[in-house]
Amino acid sequence: MAKVTGLSGNEIYCMALKGYSAGELVVGNSVNSMGFLGSLGAGLNNILGGEIPQVTQAIQDGRMHAFARMAKEAQNHGASGVAGVAGDLRAFSGNTEFLFVGSCIFSKTGGGEFFTTAGNAQELWCHMDAGYRPIQHVFGNIAYSMGVGGGLIGALKQLARGEISEYSDVFNKTRHKALERITQAAAADGANAVLGIRTTILPWMGTHEMVMTGTAAHHPGLDSGHVVTSDLTGEELWSMASLGYAPMKLLMSTSIYSLGLVGGIFSALKSFAKGEISELTSLVHDAREHALDRLKAEADSIGAEEVVGVKTYIIEIGQGLIEFMAIGTAVRKASGMATATQMMPAQAIVHDKDTWMDSDMGMSLMRPADSQGAECPC
Repeated sequence: MAKVTGLSGNEIYCMALKGYSAGELVVGNSVNSMGFLGSLGAGLNNILGGEIPQVTQAIQDGRMHAFARMAKEAQNHGASGVAGVAGDLRAFSGNTEFLFVGSCIFSKTGGGEFFTTAGNAQELWCHMDAGYRPIQHVFGNIAYSMGVGGGLIGALKQLARGEISEYSDVFNKTRHKALERITQAAAADGANAVLGIRTTILPWMGTHEMVMTGTAAHHPGLDSGHVVTSDLTGEELWSMASLGYAPMKLLMSTSIYSLGLVGGIFSALKSFAKGEISELTSLVHDAREHALDRLKAEADSIGAEEVVGVKTYIIEIGQGLIEFMAIGTAVRKASGMATATQMMPAQAIVHDKDTWMDSDMGMSLMRPADSQGAECPC
């Protein structure tokens, strides 16, 4: 019978280079409700602000059930592992569905422990070639709210220009809590690295949930008693390993700044005239510098040589209120870091384009180049 797999042509090629063949698509889901008591407790905690443990646990349990069912289905197929595991959270009819989808892969030589990975099979090739043995798709989450108390303090501080530390503290603590939990999950699986971490923030039941997903792995050149974390892509990790660098820790820093009442008035008046709005320029500059200074300080504290792949995000979260976030991976030279292959194959870099397009005249199976006359930047 024909196989139905979620792996692309390039992914199948990459897996073949590592001695694996593609298998069936596997799915696991769980539809959950928090129930009256959980919702009541969450509401009380929401007033105080910070983490809402009932919501965090409810989401964690739903994910674990769905993930376990997907993994079980793959093992029933006799798979060696599941590549390209993707999770989703969907709300309907007052309930929440937790969903995991991945594709089985089979070792051509047999043997080895069953594993699951968060990255696609192209990323998996990069991890394997850099010496990392995949173990388990892992995730860490936290549901949180700034709460009424934090909101009142923050609202008062918005009248003055500068950082609102209460807001900055909440955002920094939540991000680091999720990182701690994904690290703990990896350690429980016997891993010494979490690779390809991806971060998502979603609204859920009147709160926000931050979830980090990644692949727990083991590298013989890293300390077995410590788990390193990285948000580098597979290609970036491979490139750094070829230069002898190992990841140390995913670093994150957030600053919440207010333009202030007086600054807001001046800024509004100046917006009617052409030219620079110096109050906004200064505010954004200060927020950026503060977040980057925190990032550098943490890198120095752990003995990192460099922080690579730094990405910066700036979001307006209220009138005159902005969040600036910096995130990157601290690295340093380490013995035993090398790649098995001198050159990365093109199939590990070039990602397949979607061929299913939604057009005004209905559904189309034309490539972007065919439907638009030029390649789209997918």
